[in-house]
Amino acid sequence: MKAEIIAVGTELLLGQIANTNARFVSEQLALAGVGVYFHTVVGDNRGRLLSVLQTARQRSDLVILCGGLGPTEDDLTRETVAEFLGRPLELHPEALRAVEGYFSGLGRDMPENNRRQAMVIQGGNMIPNPRGTAPGQYVEAEGRRYVLLPGPPTELEPMVRESVIPLVQTWMGGNETIRSRVLRLYGIGESHLAERIADLLAAQDNPTLAPLAAEGEVTLRLTARAASEKEAWERIAPLEAELRRRLGRYIYGVDEETLEVAVGRVLQARGMTVATAESCTGGLLGEMITNVPGSSRYFVGGVISYSNDVKKAVLGVSGEILERLGAVSEPVAIQMAQGVAEHLGADWGIGITGIAGPDGGTETKPVGLVYIAVHHRNADSWVKEFRFRGDRRQVRIRAAKAALFALWRKLGAMDEGLSPAER
Repeated sequence: MKAEIIAVGTELLLGQIANTNARFVSEQLALAGVGVYFHTVVGDNRGRLLSVLQTARQRSDLVILCGGLGPTEDDLTRETVAEFLGRPLELHPEALRAVEGYFSGLGRDMPENNRRQAMVIQGGNMIPNPRGTAPGQYVEAEGRRYVLLPGPPTELEPMVRESVIPLVQTWMGGNETIRSRVLRLYGIGESHLAERIADLLAAQDNPTLAPLAAEGEVTLRLTARAASEKEAWERIAPLEAELRRRLGRYIYGVDEETLEVAVGRVLQARGMTVATAESCTGGLLGEMITNVPGSSRYFVGGVISYSNDVKKAVLGVSGEILERLGAVSEPVAIQMAQGVAEHLGADWGIGITGIAGPDGGTETKPVGLVYIAVHHRNADSWVKEFRFRGDRRQVRIRAAKAALFALWRKLGAMDEGLSPAER
């Protein structure tokens, strides 16, 4: 099955929002064994969308359109697809009840123009959207399938997981499947990674092996084609085992397991808690941790100690050290980690202090200098100096990720019995 994704919205062309939907849908389709061959972005323009649909019909079996299902006049995806297929739009009773129910749940009457969101292309089927006012729909024509989804990712993503992917798997029947395993690594750069697996990259066939740099980390995607899911995983297993043999100390998770998920999983399994003390990251680390559902089981809280006064009054950082060495120093990071763990009663404390920029750097303490400390109440504190490159946003993200990885390594070191140097 050949698929393509059409993202509809002038705001995408203007760069006002990023086209994250295409990435997400492609990823989910790949996991389901569907190859995505084309991405297209088109503005809210009937003529141009008709042209894009004409091209898609000539080359793809599955066309997924994202966006343009709202209640306003410039939301024209459903009307244009209906025109393209030569079919009328019909009011779908179930879709209408869903839209009315959404507004009823808010305690409001449904505006009349929202009725158009309950219109379905003749012969089509509704895709439920319990998180918004725009139900999706799919329709088959001339042996091709067209799937229409709303644009907001908070609505689109669960609809893809809960409804679209099961439909796609039904449509595929017993055809060839594609399965992918993503290994997530931290602490090694893309170029060094490529050197370590150069022979594997050169010899790849089925499965394929693709490194991809992310913000402050690297992923490896292993993808296999086979007649069945079982056979695909059997093809992937030996390659994954070899990669783990070579790179195991850097691999923290698989597939969608981010650093914050990996750390939370281990903390929860051990019944441990963590607290954070942040300066230059300004609460970003705490946000990452609490993005994980259930994080209240192991995250007790955090202190954003942006000023020296807060570092002293709340975290107990020594005023003498602040005066002599400055806020951006190893001892301050250690005392921040120790202070927040003690003050909030956590097993682990993390302290981050640094210079995110673009201003504030000096020759001896340049922008990007960050100290990260990890403290356990029954062990010595660990601290490390980092020199991050990038703009303010990148420095903050990389510092938060480095802190999470440091905690992840320390959690592993507890069981592995590693020496302080190995940790």
